Amino acid sequence: MEDTEENVMEQEEPLVSGKKPSSSRRSTRLNIQRSSVCSRAYFVVVMVFFHVYILNVIALLLYVHYNNGAGDLVSGDTASSAAVSQGGSSLPRPSAPAARQLHVEEHSQTFSLSRIEGIRVGHVQHVSLVPGRTHAMVTLSLKPLLFEIPGFLSEEECRVVVQLAQLKGLMESQTPSPSPGREDSNQPLLSISTEEVFSLLDLNQDGLLQKQEIVSHSRSRDGTWLSPDNLRQILTGLEVRPTGFLTLEDFRHVYDVSQGPGQQRSGKLQSHFKQRSKHTWLYQGSGSHHILQTLRNRVITLTRLPSSLVELSEPLQVIRYEQGDFSDAHHDSSHSHLETSCAHTRLAGNTSALTEVSCRYLTVLFYLNSAEEGGETTFPVADNRTYDEQALVQDGADLTNTQETCGRGNLRIKPSPGTALLWYNHLSDGRGWIGELDEYSLHGDCPVRRGVKWAANSWVNVDPDHQMQARYQRLVAQRHQAKSVMEEHYQPLSHSDLHQDL
Repeated sequence: MEDTEENVMEQEEPLVSGKKPSSSRRSTRLNIQRSSVCSRAYFVVVMVFFHVYILNVIALLLYVHYNNGAGDLVSGDTASSAAVSQGGSSLPRPSAPAARQLHVEEHSQTFSLSRIEGIRVGHVQHVSLVPGRTHAMVTLSLKPLLFEIPGFLSEEECRVVVQLAQLKGLMESQTPSPSPGREDSNQPLLSISTEEVFSLLDLNQDGLLQKQEIVSHSRSRDGTWLSPDNLRQILTGLEVRPTGFLTLEDFRHVYDVSQGPGQQRSGKLQSHFKQRSKHTWLYQGSGSHHILQTLRNRVITLTRLPSSLVELSEPLQVIRYEQGDFSDAHHDSSHSHLETSCAHTRLAGNTSALTEVSCRYLTVLFYLNSAEEGGETTFPVADNRTYDEQALVQDGADLTNTQETCGRGNLRIKPSPGTALLWYNHLSDGRGWIGELDEYSLHGDCPVRRGVKWAANSWVNVDPDHQMQARYQRLVAQRHQAKSVMEEHYQPLSHSDLHQDL
């Protein structure tokens, strides 16, 4: 007991006597406070994980950058924007079809559409489309900007495309020519007065015609007495009115103009167009025949456009013209209008649009064989000094009627196997995007006099509204990614895993 009490007294002595602790005890306490081995180890681990995280982020960004293909939809794609020189400068070569994946990058304001310079009629440019060979590209006209590339396809490629079309099966054209002795059925089914048309459009019967009433009629699709062309003319007349509506007197003037001879002449190129042929569509995406993918990649190289634009455009159309078959002069693309939307961007389009129209920036036409006689491609007004629809009627003959006046066109190209024609259906808007329809791109197919003609069309679809085009590409990319995820999670059973009851 005494020993214990002495120990207690010794421990409490510094407090009682007020003396400072000895140096040995102070050293012991300080050593305990400085024992931060655990803290330093924790700090080292945190720093290691932080650096690993940063390295992973950098590696991921590099992987995404190179996997998506830098410069595909960006303005800094110097390979795509470089002009084709006469000295045979090579164009950028797309990656192999098997390795290509559908990718749609963010569309930017600075993105521009490439456009080949024509220089002058007869000018020859040398382009590299296949390894170890250059092709001569000849300027055939400047209005429209039209080029001819002989040997674009080999004989074997032409033969395979024809065979694939035959295996797929061809269908009759949707706008056949009327049979001999049969009257043209393009006349209106109903004959009603201007006042009756106004009354039918005036849904609330207030004596005033508003824009929403015209749009509402266009969506009902039940009127055979008013065509989309008439609706567009009426809307144009309404939009220039400061009041924002049409009275009956105003409507009489607008409607009479829409029914006038000049408008009927304009409508002839649209509603009176006739053709006789058979055609089919061949898919060129992943899983298609390698020659079809090769042709699509060659179009990308020739046009110097982003691969995503070409990949998301229409399939390859293959056409067969038999003896007597033809197509009247027409435009492959359409005028842009506030009340219309492009057919290819309808997923992201304006649902209130009056009609869906074709928006085709350019056309690449392939000749797959040569007809024995006839079958030329005609451009009736190519390189005319001015374009006037009234001038399409000469000496009472309609130049758009290829059955009668094909030989009078300004430019005719005879089919030659493997030759490709490239022309731009639209002018540039001056800012590197698609502009107004080039009226000079009016073209048709002369009747085949003897033999059979095979041809194919490759169109590149571009919406005049670049924001709509970008929205459409994003939607397609999202759907493609969602489909890929579904295919990864739901792999189909192999044939050996299936039990079949015979």
